[in-house]
Amino acid sequence: MKVLLIYPQFPQSFWSYDRFMEIAGLKAVIPPLGIITVAALLPQDWEMRFRDRNVTCETQADWDWCDLVILSAMLVQKPDFEALIQKAVRLGKTVAVGGPYPTSVPQDALDAGADFLILDEGEMTIPLFLEALSQGQTQGIFGSTEKPDVRQSPIPRFDLLQRDSYLMMAMQFSRGCPFNCEFCDIISLYGRKPRTKEPSQALGELQTLYDLGWRGSLFIVDDNFIGNQKNVKSFLRELIPWMEQHNHPFTFITEASVNLAEDDELLQLMGKAGFYAVFLGIETPDQDSLKFTRKQQNTRSPLVEACRKINQAGLLIYAGFILGFDGEKAGAGDRIQAFIEETSIPQPMLGILQALPNTALWDRLKQEKRLMAGNGHPTGDQNTLMNFIPTRPMADIAQEYIEGFWTLYEPENYLRRCLQQCLKINCSTTKKQTMQFPLGKGLRLVTQVIWHQGIRRPEIRGQFWSQLWIILQKKPQLLNLYLGLCAAGEHFWEYRALARERINQQMNLHPLVSPE
Repeated sequence: MKVLLIYPQFPQSFWSYDRFMEIAGLKAVIPPLGIITVAALLPQDWEMRFRDRNVTCETQADWDWCDLVILSAMLVQKPDFEALIQKAVRLGKTVAVGGPYPTSVPQDALDAGADFLILDEGEMTIPLFLEALSQGQTQGIFGSTEKPDVRQSPIPRFDLLQRDSYLMMAMQFSRGCPFNCEFCDIISLYGRKPRTKEPSQALGELQTLYDLGWRGSLFIVDDNFIGNQKNVKSFLRELIPWMEQHNHPFTFITEASVNLAEDDELLQLMGKAGFYAVFLGIETPDQDSLKFTRKQQNTRSPLVEACRKINQAGLLIYAGFILGFDGEKAGAGDRIQAFIEETSIPQPMLGILQALPNTALWDRLKQEKRLMAGNGHPTGDQNTLMNFIPTRPMADIAQEYIEGFWTLYEPENYLRRCLQQCLKINCSTTKKQTMQFPLGKGLRLVTQVIWHQGIRRPEIRGQFWSQLWIILQKKPQLLNLYLGLCAAGEHFWEYRALARERINQQMNLHPLVSPE
């Protein structure tokens, strides 16, 4: 079998870092871990070609060569995903699809013409697909309510990647989350019982990347890295000596719940292991909204204090915020802005609430007949109007989003938070723990940042040089991290205009839609 594995393009979005990638000479932030894990689950005597269309597109020769096309996608990749299915069908290729998007909304893939749907987690459903192929079946849908033991998951096919095109590499330690947030689809996709790999298994993946020559930062893509704190501590205790023996080849970033701040031992272990940053789902400082959406873990202790503790442990904070929760009071956008200013979170991801398919929120709103007709599921991007009727005027929520996002990413405000966040980070635990750029890319990035912000932009030129001097004087260990944050500003200053334009267009076109 000759199989062409394709990962669809992402539209320009909050996390695409388009201008950052351009000035750094890179193509994408992280590789698609799911589809290269699928590649490892397929028969290894098959001939394989992999194309991440965010890095390089497949050629006509690739299409002519293959017997089977396999695609994986998230909601936000819908346009390119469906176009690729349709092209494969036109060319007479067998098409198999999987990933979070087809698993949540299988009908879209069927309507586009996919032959096989490999839903849920591949460790369970790829064997069913292979069995069907061996029996000569030409179509099928394979799902599983059973969750696989990720200790049996193979090492992803990192060798298929054009590794020098990515800012970071990626690995996964666990799947699932113990919490019950109403709006989150992770628990519907992966369950509430976190399943973790063995420490030796995770170290085997790191060793593979090391042997392939990767040096730099690595994103542990778990939706909640600390979902099983006992097992993650076991992993960290083995990771620390591995990192020392290999002369600290990697630094790490991951996602975690805010209760990370409640566990001093866990914070200490993460610092020693080489973690430099964590993404937190803070969502809102409004306690009533947190309780209503069942995000109880964010109400147990003051959120500002939690951020301070995480900074003190040597970690930079990225965070997500959401507007539009039921019962939300006017001025929520201002309260989020005030919280961000107080905590100096440099890159807050501000979004409007979406009801994702198969979540508790989706089910409740459907029962309440508040889902919007003709808007069956969202695009998956942050700057999309809600797909349900909110409890306060949608125009007010949209306006707070536009104004909040625009103000947060005003160049002076953004650069000030970058500096203040770095100054808050305790460097006594961060000997080698900072953002690392891929080999050969760091010098280019630094020169580009100096050109764009220290010379070309008169409105921030003075601020750039004075803040750079402060970092060199007070936190020279964080110079890489600080300049990386500055460089990302080039993306966000473009993206905020796009976000404003997208929301305004949607508001202008938004009809008075009757609920389903």
